[in-house]
Amino acid sequence: MDRACTARRAGASVVYCQWSIVTPEVPEMQFIKDRFNYLFGSTKGLILVAIAMVAIVTAVWGMLSGPMAEMGVREVVIKTLGMDIVQSEREGRIIILYHSIAMAIVAIETYMITGLLKMKPFFKTAVNAIITVGYIITMIFGMGFAYFGHNWAFHGLYITGLSLIFLAGVMLCVALYPWNPEYHVTDKDYAHTRKGVDLERVAFFASAVTTVISALFGAVPGSFFGHGFETFLAENIIRYPEKTTMEYSVIGHLHIMLALICIMITLIIGRWLNFKGIWHKFAMPLMILGTIVLNLGVWGVVTPLEPIAHMIIYVGATPSMLAALFLLIWSWGKLIREGTLQIEKPTFGQKIHALLRDPLRFGPTWQMLFMNFTTSGIGIFMAIRLDEIFRVWPAREERIELTGHWHVLSAIVATIILFYFGDMIGLKGRIRQWYGWSIIVLSDIAFAAVTVFEMKRLFISEAEQQPLVNMLMYAIDFGLGLLLVLLAIVMVWRLIDLFKSKGRWKEEQTHELAEEVMK
Repeated sequence: MDRACTARRAGASVVYCQWSIVTPEVPEMQFIKDRFNYLFGSTKGLILVAIAMVAIVTAVWGMLSGPMAEMGVREVVIKTLGMDIVQSEREGRIIILYHSIAMAIVAIETYMITGLLKMKPFFKTAVNAIITVGYIITMIFGMGFAYFGHNWAFHGLYITGLSLIFLAGVMLCVALYPWNPEYHVTDKDYAHTRKGVDLERVAFFASAVTTVISALFGAVPGSFFGHGFETFLAENIIRYPEKTTMEYSVIGHLHIMLALICIMITLIIGRWLNFKGIWHKFAMPLMILGTIVLNLGVWGVVTPLEPIAHMIIYVGATPSMLAALFLLIWSWGKLIREGTLQIEKPTFGQKIHALLRDPLRFGPTWQMLFMNFTTSGIGIFMAIRLDEIFRVWPAREERIELTGHWHVLSAIVATIILFYFGDMIGLKGRIRQWYGWSIIVLSDIAFAAVTVFEMKRLFISEAEQQPLVNMLMYAIDFGLGLLLVLLAIVMVWRLIDLFKSKGRWKEEQTHELAEEVMK
């Protein structure tokens, strides 16, 4: 209670007093408010939350995998968490699991885009808020419905979350509109039209628009669940001689959405590294062309153009991959130039040392290159030799290849995000080196092992494969397991940091990604 007293008249003997209640600030409430504002009001906080949620889901649900089942871990996790697992519902559970993780990844990329690119504050705030609510609802209630009893209210909320993410995507398209004179560029180092239209922004815009449209390719078949359309996994029907339009739609949806996630992360990394110059001017038109043609090919799968749709897809994929290659050439050249700036005539060894001195800047483009040996190259080889080799194999072998292909490609995107995240949270010195090189080495061991496992039938018979398979499983578990441990260490560090009054989170609260673009 506080008392304020005043005399009504000079010399008055009566003093009038007013009592007022003063509510003291509760330290605990302010503590929660500050952390909440950081986690859900800043770009880096939003990214941290999404990565943490993906890490938790990956770690827990990874315990349900085949290798974990063989060790008895799967049953322990199911009983401990009270999961309701019915084998006949496996396909439905996996689809919801994939969507839950994918929506968080899309949210992370969206946060990066709104942080890196210039846009009106309203759109930045609205897009971030809507997609955050959307992916969290999708993940929590989707996983709750799929694994903890089929509460249909949860399924409705899962669909609501997906709808909110779609709305955020539409708003992002509006925010990215590149023909607004406000976003024109005049710097000759960056790709632009004669009128100043930023071609990099056009590439972001094209990716966002086609992502929103391609989402419908999954939404339309999804709306028919329970009305004659049954849940299936694409790898299980790959050898069906005839497929329905709905099945083609789902297959096209899963292909194009992952491809667009890859295109978007390539553009994001280019913006972070400040991609510019002649390679930028070549890359951006190719990325725009590739994105549009690739989507047209996938959309054509559900039309009478289906027989030539794959050819259109290959035509679209080529420019996009070339654009990524140009980013790699420019990035590696820049790293070498910066690292040998004080050396008049650097040797080959000195150039390699300069290239490898910062794993967080080297890592993203290295993973893009490594991807060609583990996914893209393998996929093209499969397409070329499909009838001569792969369709001769047992269906299970082709299914393994397809499943491994998509898992590795998704995981490569995740590692690229982690490289950027490591720089974002200010890792320096030895910690930066250990973090970056651990991601590169551990992930590449696992991805290489998966690739050999996929293609093992090319060089070993089923009767002789077991020793090789055992070794590959150990390599995969070793690489991915330690990678998750590394991520867990980072998450625990950030959790501890949140309890500090002047922790790293305090500095990051006002940081903008656009201000941290490489010079």
